Amino acid sequence: MKPLAGRRVLITRPADQAEGLAGRIRAAGGEALCVPAIAIRELEDLGPFDALADRLASFDLAIFVSRNAVRKALALLRERRGAAAWPARLRVATVGQGSREELEAQGFAQVIAPAAQSDSEALLALPDLAAQVVRGRRVVIFRGDAGRALLGEELDRRGAAVEYAACYRRVRPDNGAAAREIWSRGVDAVTASSAEGLANLLEMLGPRAEGLERTPFFLPHQRVAAEAARRGLARAIVAGPRDADMAASLVAYFGAAR
Repeated sequence: MKPLAGRRVLITRPADQAEGLAGRIRAAGGEALCVPAIAIRELEDLGPFDALADRLASFDLAIFVSRNAVRKALALLRERRGAAAWPARLRVATVGQGSREELEAQGFAQVIAPAAQSDSEALLALPDLAAQVVRGRRVVIFRGDAGRALLGEELDRRGAAVEYAACYRRVRPDNGAAAREIWSRGVDAVTASSAEGLANLLEMLGPRAEGLERTPFFLPHQRVAAEAARRGLARAIVAGPRDADMAASLVAYFGAAR
């Protein structure tokens, strides 16, 4: 019997990022239930991004906070700058292995990224972002239209001149009815990729969703697990940010349960 046979796993990633994990769950015998808790949308006003894109060569370091930021920012830069999309001297960094793989797939080498833990704290701990290195440097952070302030605030404290470049919008999808219908039929596990997605799912399900406190939530980082615990979810499991991490953790958890 496959390790996830008979298990229904709710995947809350954006629609265009769910299939990798869904495929691994199906391969292990489980049922993948894709209900996005975050939707990625285009910017309504490209003016601020285009203005920054025209000054891209003035920066010393560019940081991408997610795989979405890599895809969306580079697409917009190519539209704006054409063949000169990326200045040769501009170094590149990112917070995790998924976005590092995306950057490498798009032709970037020597990407600065933490090797294990995938978050702002791990990136800030690297020698390349030490105060004596970034002091006086100009840093642009590519991200959604909102997000954690820690990375920019800490780099500013270390003496860098930081600017943000929003390259997409994150919104909560209007699919609460679908989420509640799936939940009512039973869910054995939930995967969430961020604290924002977790919060959106809980809003979509509503406060009376039965069994939330008993359902295992598989999460990418300890920070998200702490948020889950704060919200009363007793089974918060740190699996890791990548599809392989999530799938392996699901298999280990339910394999042990058998």
